[in-house]
Amino acid sequence: MTPEELKYLESHEWVYVEDKDGQQVATVGISAFAVEQLNDIVHMELPSVGDSVTAGEEFGEVESVKAVSSMYSPVSGEILEVHSELPNQLESLSDDPYVKGWIMKVSVASLSDQLMDFAAYKKQCEQSH
Repeated sequence: MTPEELKYLESHEWVYVEDKDGQQVATVGISAFAVEQLNDIVHMELPSVGDSVTAGEEFGEVESVKAVSSMYSPVSGEILEVHSELPNQLESLSDDPYVKGWIMKVSVASLSDQLMDFAAYKKQCEQSH
């Protein structure tokens, strides 16, 4: 997965949707830009397998030495898998937020209509500096 293949929310979450056994499955994480802005991440609160998430609504929190930030889901659906080791390996977010730093996998009911492609997301990040 490369940043160019993903879709993004304005709030810096990314999503990658693939077909698995005839079902759309979304992998969700936070962008390298978000990790960089947060700086020293010290804690992450993750949802549970079986929970439902709704596009645009909060699904967890990420805490840095600077602030606590909510994470928002780019998809609606049921959580199939959670990267349960991530809170114990927060350096994965800095090392590789797009492969090692994934947060959850969701069975897609629908996608947010607020998703941007990489070019639009990159432009947003440049403008917010």
